[in-house]
Amino acid sequence: MDGADPDRWSAVAAGWAELWGGFAEPVWRVVVAASGIGPGSRVLDVGCGGGDLLGYLDRLGAVTAGVDPAPGMVALARSRVPAADLRVGDAERLPWPDHTFELVTSVNAVQFAEDTLDALAECVRVTRPGGLVAIANWAEGRHNDLDTVERAVADAAGEEPLPDGELRQPGGLERLLADGGLDVVAAGLVPVPWYAPDDDALVRGVLLGEDPETMAATAATVRDAARPFRQPDGGYRLDNAFRYAVGRTPG
Repeated sequence: MDGADPDRWSAVAAGWAELWGGFAEPVWRVVVAASGIGPGSRVLDVGCGGGDLLGYLDRLGAVTAGVDPAPGMVALARSRVPAADLRVGDAERLPWPDHTFELVTSVNAVQFAEDTLDALAECVRVTRPGGLVAIANWAEGRHNDLDTVERAVADAAGEEPLPDGELRQPGGLERLLADGGLDVVAAGLVPVPWYAPDDDALVRGVLLGEDPETMAATAATVRDAARPFRQPDGGYRLDNAFRYAVGRTPG
């Protein structure tokens, strides 16, 4: 699915929340620990999707805000985290004043911006001096069982798998933050396993956003590629990893 298409993300908001919504929680925990935020901290999530990270932060007592280009995702987030300040918008044009937040997060989102450095500059702008910006995204394919399945799907369709972007490689996020003028205070690799309870959830999760005909035609390919990851209960566990980096803005 095109990561930059707001309409397509709006259309799959409910499915994303069901199948992938809490998937990145291990990264959330690491970022929160590295940032030292607590009750009352003002936090913005850029590319907030359906509000899963915002809900996690809300339960910790943070004062939350979120922005996403997909109206359907924002509507879902608003229904789930009613206390959050939620807006439709782009990472390159954040609709908040300078120095509003103690922490700005972006999980699996900044790489979809038209200009990643411009998006980072906006994150820095709305962060208070000495505050933190935390970016996370998928690690390179060799760390991800999901990559095995997606490659099989691409091969079956006669397509070339998408190459790993620079931000997925070791040191990529750290270089991005340094290029944006931040002092990197934490970075690393976090395991993020994904569980699908049955064949149906596996196929819908891997092919999220595809039309029913494509799903039906590709389902067997997905199941065959995922067979090594099948569990005794009939579900699937795919071991994956995210890279993250946290940077401090100039004081």
